[in-house]
Amino acid sequence: MAETLGSLCDKLTIVKLKQWHSDHPERLESLAGQETQLKEEIDTFLTDAFSGRISVDRLTFAANKVYRKEGNAVPEIAGSIGAVFSHLAEVNCKLWHEVDKGYEIEKVPVDEQSGIIKQLAVLNLERTRCIDQIDRELQTAVGQAAGRPGGA
Repeated sequence: MAETLGSLCDKLTIVKLKQWHSDHPERLESLAGQETQLKEEIDTFLTDAFSGRISVDRLTFAANKVYRKEGNAVPEIAGSIGAVFSHLAEVNCKLWHEVDKGYEIEKVPVDEQSGIIKQLAVLNLERTRCIDQIDRELQTAVGQAAGRPGGA
């Protein structure tokens, strides 16, 4: 997968979740290094995007998820990059906790197991929409900064 701002933001939220849920000193040290690297990559990516070193058409890499839309309601994602990044972090927190339930699925009542699986699928679709929306918002902002009407 090509790196985009959305994919880098997604990785950073996951590193932050791992930091929050870990108390192992060596793991925390490794995660701190990953956090630093990702923040630097985000800063460099934004600098390169606004300076024109990354062409506007390469700022997005749509997931193009193929799924049955009927019965799988996924909210539309809109807002500024910061708002969508915040939404992405929230979705990744929810995903983390749903995945955690799956590690001990045998302890979940059978009639609730399919709900966990469904929630995982829908949250993953929402996560992908957030990543794609961050990329589209950046593409619009870079296009506008470059003087293109309507952004990209």
